[in-house]
Amino acid sequence: MELNTLWFILIGVLYTGYLVLEGFDFGVGILLPFLGKNDTQRRMIINTVGPHWDGNEVWLITAGGATFAAFPHWYATMFSGFYLPLFIILIALIIRGVAFEFRSKDNHPFWRSFWDWGIFFGSLIPALLWGVAFANLIRGVPIDANMNYVGGFWNLLNPYALLGGLLSLTGFMLHGAIFLALKTTGRLHDNARNAAMRIWLPAILILMVFTVFTYFETDVLIKLGVNPGVIPIAAVLCGLVTGWFIRQKRDGWAFTLNALAIVFSSATLFLILFPRVMISSLNPAWSLTIQNSASAPYTLKVMTIVAAIFVPIVLLYQGWTYWVFRKRISERLEDLHY
Repeated sequence: MELNTLWFILIGVLYTGYLVLEGFDFGVGILLPFLGKNDTQRRMIINTVGPHWDGNEVWLITAGGATFAAFPHWYATMFSGFYLPLFIILIALIIRGVAFEFRSKDNHPFWRSFWDWGIFFGSLIPALLWGVAFANLIRGVPIDANMNYVGGFWNLLNPYALLGGLLSLTGFMLHGAIFLALKTTGRLHDNARNAAMRIWLPAILILMVFTVFTYFETDVLIKLGVNPGVIPIAAVLCGLVTGWFIRQKRDGWAFTLNALAIVFSSATLFLILFPRVMISSLNPAWSLTIQNSASAPYTLKVMTIVAAIFVPIVLLYQGWTYWVFRKRISERLEDLHY
């Protein structure tokens, strides 16, 4: 396997890990004002993700860094073309991170309510815009022969991309509701499971519609490269089975199947892209590929050695943190730190 192909796969894995792990973080944050009926319940909700949210964002930082180092032209075109939505995502993530840390510094109801809504909007905006961004990647955006994005902000808000935003939003909300059912007890646990059941139907319907539209809005049926085959169908099937497990009150299996639906959806995206990294809607020959946007072979070789050493360490550490904080959150004060 060539190193540029290997790094395309690794970047796809990093973004997939981010969507799976940060996805339930976003969902929990969006549901915070609605499932948290009082301050104790809101503290319980925040404590389910409190030890994990910053570690989950490392996946995004690593994916962005890997993109910059392995495919600098991809990084430059994507971050210049998607500058405004990515800047909005960055501001939202900053507000969200500050809200997690500042909320517990004062007991005044207005103070806590202000930061609770900061968590809500700081989760809602990225959950929506990531879907818009990834949908535009596989649909294609205006890129000229010099690898420059020549469209505007409104080019990104096409119906297919907005549907992708709704898909990521509802998918993450479902992921967060199931995670809350896994991590809480008592009335909050029951409310989270009921919310998951209500969110599941629109989420699976949007996933089905988006899957069908993908075959019309992208070149998946005619391009050369890797055809995703049954993987999009597998994503839909996992989404359907998720609803069955929610009804059966098997939260662990429901969370696993919904995570697999996200994994298969992300895999579909990167398979449609390959061997491109950004598709030009102006001329297919102007698309960025793993060949014309990659760094020098020596750079990729050094990166591969470094990744082989440090990625397993990071994975072991993050797995250890999830194991340490694996217990359910109750209403006991000793469980509430945020």
